Amino acid sequence: MACLLAPHSIMFSLPRRTKPQLWICFLTLGMYLSSVAVSAKPDSLREVTDGNWEEILSGEWMIEFYAPWCPACQQLQTVWKEFADWGEDMGVNIAKVDVTEQPGLSGRFIITSLPTIYHCKDGVFRKYQGARTKDDFLNFVDGQKWQAVEPISSWFGPSSFLMNSMSALFKLSMFIRRCHNYMTEQLGFPVWGSYVIFGLATLFSGLTLGLLLVFIADFVFPSRRFSSDYYQKKQTMDQARLIQQQEDAQEADGEEDDDEEEEEEDPDEVWKRRRGSPEGRPEPRGQAYSDEALRKRVVGKRIEEDEDEEEEEDT
Repeated sequence: MACLLAPHSIMFSLPRRTKPQLWICFLTLGMYLSSVAVSAKPDSLREVTDGNWEEILSGEWMIEFYAPWCPACQQLQTVWKEFADWGEDMGVNIAKVDVTEQPGLSGRFIITSLPTIYHCKDGVFRKYQGARTKDDFLNFVDGQKWQAVEPISSWFGPSSFLMNSMSALFKLSMFIRRCHNYMTEQLGFPVWGSYVIFGLATLFSGLTLGLLLVFIADFVFPSRRFSSDYYQKKQTMDQARLIQQQEDAQEADGEEDDDEEEEEEDPDEVWKRRRGSPEGRPEPRGQAYSDEALRKRVVGKRIEEDEDEEEEEDT
């Protein structure tokens, strides 16, 4: 009959020489578990994207803008990771931004050189200009040397309207570049063909935008021609202008008729009607003379003139 032995009886029945081997196994297992626990520790270096960048507006941050192809950025990565391990102890968030994958943030912060490092404290940004060593980073944050750096103006802050526009422009440029690469590499379009397509798209989009702006301007500031009183005022002005022209024409016709009548009349009659001086100037009121007196006056003046002429000849 077979006998079943308990497991503890088997263990105690093992030779004494196997116990050191068990201790080695337990030690190896403990080291493995500790290494797994260390590797399971979350990464202290955070990554900022176009989707979560607003998180940096609260708290204290140190942010590195880099590109994978940049040699200076590659040299800084090891130091930056070591610096990130101290971030939790100092209460500072250490982050990085890949400008090749996040063009919007590149335009929002106007990244013109790589690597670029920014310090942010409760939404106030300052550009780091010091040495790029771990100790310098620690002194800059822990020693609060960032207070001596002038902050970026609110006009050029990442959350301003101007920087939002720059971010949209950089995103658009990256989208166009990706479309160009897709058409030339995947679809086999020639380079000049891609340029023609983008040129036509730019032309039509400009025309569409211009028409849209015109419609908006007409809606906000309507022209006087479309007002209710415009046509009434215009009709009234046209009628007044026509009446004035008719009156001017009638006056001109009346003057012509008067001139024609004067030409047809006898000069003596015109002279009598005017009752003026021989020179044709009308006499002032209160000094009007009868026809006989006027004739005598004219004849007297002529006789005087003749006598004066005779005296001049005699002399």
